[in-house]
Parts: sequence; structure tokens; C-alpha cells
Amino acid sequence: MSKIQHRNLYREVADRILDLIEQGELASGDRIPERELCERFGVSRTPLREALKVLASEGSVELLPNRGARVRQLTLKMVKDTYDLMGALEGLAGELACQHITDEKIAEIRELHGSLLGHYRSRELADYFRVNRQIHEGILAASHNEALLEMYSNLSQRVKRVRYSKQMTDAFWQQAVEDHQAMIEALEQRDGRRLGQILRDHLSNKLEVASMDDAIDDRQRA
Repeated sequence: MSKIQHRNLYREVADRILDLIEQGELASGDRIPERELCERFGVSRTPLREALKVLASEGSVELLPNRGARVRQLTLKMVKDTYDLMGALEGLAGELACQHITDEKIAEIRELHGSLLGHYRSRELADYFRVNRQIHEGILAASHNEALLEMYSNLSQRVKRVRYSKQMTDAFWQQAVEDHQAMIEALEQRDGRRLGQILRDHLSNKLEVASMDDAIDDRQRA
């Protein structure tokens, strides 16, 4: 991994740490190796600790008094509570998107959907997840609601490492593709109520997949 030379160091460092968490290099409950990461990223302790404060405010890590920081241990309840909020926001975004979206933007999302289907048929999971994210981001952006986008982004960071589970079964994957087809149809018809409900149900289905992920501890911690 290359050393960081970005001017906004603390945010760049935070994003790099999130990548390590999402990729499983830093597992749930692991201590953050500050000295090792400083050497790896080519930064001093100051931007690293600022990054950890940001990640703590976003819910991805926990700061330990006089003991550094660790990756936050997710419980199924934490994920469910977060998904409930995200589902409500994404549903609202779908309703608003149908009011504001342009024909050109719909065409772009339709093209992305075509790529999504191609990756699904070829079983290219990583590429499927990438395009999936672009589709959802396109619908969210089309809501034209900055407060909604900010809230959704903050919530999404908390569960980033389980949102795209590698344990997704063929049955869940097929259902996800069918959901996306229904989304595109509702978007093209500008049926906000239908699109909003599809998006809410779609995220609820993802919770079932996430509950199987090793990153989640289904026991409540004291």
C-alpha cells in the first residue's frame, strides 16, 4: 500500500483504516496498531489519532482510555438498528428521487443495471458489489437532499464491513437481482411509493445475509 501524500491527511488515514476493516485485515475487536500504521502510511501520530477520533464518532472504532483504540465489535442488534434507520432513509431517497431525477440520470442507472446483470451472470461478486453501490448512490444522489445524504453516509460507515457479505447465498443473490430489476422499473415509471418500499425491503433482506457474517457478534456485550 502506497504512502499517503494527500493534504487532508486525517480523512485519508481514516479511509485507509476503514479499508483495512472492510477487508478483514483489522478484525472486529482488534486493537488498532498505531505505530505500525504510522509507518505503513508514512504519517505521524497526530493525523492518525485525529482519524481515529473521526472513526469513533462514526461508530467504526472505540477509543480506550490510555489504551489506544480498537475496531468496534458489532452485535446483530447494532446492525439491525442501523439498518432500520438506513432503510427509512433509503426509502425516502427513492420517493424523492422519483420527483427530481432526470431522464439522463435514469438512463445512466439503467446502464449500470445492465452491468450489474452481467456481473451476476458471470458470478463476479466484487464487481457486482461495486456496481450495486453505484446504483444505490445514484438513487440517493437523485433525492437532492443533502441532510439525508450526510446522515446515510454516517450510518453506512458503521456497518461497512458487513454490508457486502461474502457469505451471500445464490438464493439471496437472485433475490437481490430481482429487487434491482423492480427498482429500475419503479424509477423509470417515477413511482416513488413503490420504489421507496422496494428499497426498504431490499435493505431488510440484506440484514438476513449480514446476520451470517463473522464480523457480527450476536451476543449482547456487557
